Amino acid sequence: MTGVYDPESNTVYWGTGNPGPDWNGDVRKGDNLYSDCLIALDPDTGAKKWHFQYTPHDMNDWDSTQTPTLVDSTVKGQPRKMVVLANRNGFYYALDRTTGKFIAGRPYVKQTWASGLDEVGRPMRLPKAEPTNEGTLIWPSLAGGSNWYSSTYSPKTDLYYVNVKEMAAIYYKGDADYKPGVQFNGGGQDDYKGEEPYGAVRALDVASGEMRWEYKLHSPSYCGVMATGGGLVFGSNSTAFFALDAAKGSLLWRFESGGGGGIDANPITYMHGGKQYVAIAAGHALLVFSLD
Repeated sequence: MTGVYDPESNTVYWGTGNPGPDWNGDVRKGDNLYSDCLIALDPDTGAKKWHFQYTPHDMNDWDSTQTPTLVDSTVKGQPRKMVVLANRNGFYYALDRTTGKFIAGRPYVKQTWASGLDEVGRPMRLPKAEPTNEGTLIWPSLAGGSNWYSSTYSPKTDLYYVNVKEMAAIYYKGDADYKPGVQFNGGGQDDYKGEEPYGAVRALDVASGEMRWEYKLHSPSYCGVMATGGGLVFGSNSTAFFALDAAKGSLLWRFESGGGGGIDANPITYMHGGKQYVAIAAGHALLVFSLD
């Protein structure tokens, strides 16, 4: 996935993938730097300015390659320049984008693998919350609380919007012996059938991660969301493309793309001829709507 660039500080922020083997950490002791990290880089030299590791010694394949969001906001009455992300591991993080220091974080979906984040943002892993030969039930699933699709922020509401999945999985630990030409995962996961998964668009306070509202979806969605200056948040679920009130989360508009037009994409907006448009890919079609 792509990173993000801050022209003010001339810094590129880029997320990194998970370590391998994915589900068996026995052969890779320690934190496994620089996996599951956000890394701040000097784009002229490639030198690392700082890093922050979301999931040290990841054993659940929760890579951190999602695109983060740059935000200027206020924390405890003080202006802060932040880089924020609803990470795949189920926690929301707000970091100082100059230093990489942890500002705030909390779960934004159900998670059962950590008791929380400590004062520097390091997750405090719970005992027995890791893959086993018999299988361990853990929230969130392999797909994460959110994943590669886009989240978004509105400076008008000071809210961060993310498409979330409430899903669990049974994680298995397997063989960690490397064999050339053979997939090297060290285990796997099965879907959990004991609870019906669902999705939602959630609005989080950008400074704390506290949820302000949610718009529930009938099933988990794998689509991005987008906020606009007109007070809208666009999102998708299955064949539906919709717009929500950015401040309240109420449904304002909905369009059905049809049975052959399933949506697994991020919406975009652009100007043409003095008019604003919103576009979304649905199936093999590109749907374009004007904002009047």
